[in-house]
Amino acid sequence: MNKLFVILAVSMGVVVLTSNYLVQYPVQYFGLSELLTYGAFSYPIAFLITDLANRGFGKIIARKIVYIGFFLGVFFTIFFSTNFSDLISVRIAIGSGTAFIIAQSIDIQIFDKLRKKQWFVAPLVSSFVGSTVDTFLFFSISFYGTGINWISLSFGDLMVKFFISLLMLVPFKLLLETIKDNIYNKRKNDYLYKNL
Repeated sequence: MNKLFVILAVSMGVVVLTSNYLVQYPVQYFGLSELLTYGAFSYPIAFLITDLANRGFGKIIARKIVYIGFFLGVFFTIFFSTNFSDLISVRIAIGSGTAFIIAQSIDIQIFDKLRKKQWFVAPLVSSFVGSTVDTFLFFSISFYGTGINWISLSFGDLMVKFFISLLMLVPFKLLLETIKDNIYNKRKNDYLYKNL
C-alpha cells in the first residue's frame, strides 16, 4: 500500500499544480475564451485520484492523500507559478487551496455515503458535487471584482468538468481492479510472511 499511496499522493500534487497553472489560460479556439480555461481539462483527475483512494483504502487514507496533494500542489504553486507582484496570481493560489480542500473533503464524505451503491454512483455523484463546489469557490475567490467574467468561465469550466467526470468512470473502473489486486496481493504476502 505504501508505494500506491505515494503514487496517488504525488499524482494529486501534480494535478493541482498543473491545474493551477492551466487555469490562467482561457481556451482561445471556437470563441471559448470567455467560457473555458485549460484547467478544466486536468482538474477532474483530482477527483479520480480521491475516489480511487476512497474506494481502495477508505476515507481516512483518501483524506491523507488529499492533504498531501494539497500541501504539494499549493507549495509548488506558490513557489513556481505564483507571481507575487500580480494580485490575480496570488488570488489563484489562495482560491485553489481553499476550493481544493473544501471540495475534496465534500467528495470524500459523499463517496463514503454512497460506496455501497452500484460502482459508478459514488464516483459520479461525489465528483459532480465536488466539482461544482470547487469551481464556484475557486473562480469567485480568484477573479471576483477583477473585470474577468468569472461567472461565465466557471459555468464553462464546470460543463467540461462534468463531461470529463463521466469519461473518468472508465479509468476509475480499470484502475480500481488494479488497486484491489495490489491490496489483495499485499495482504496475502503479509499473511504468508507472518505465518512462516
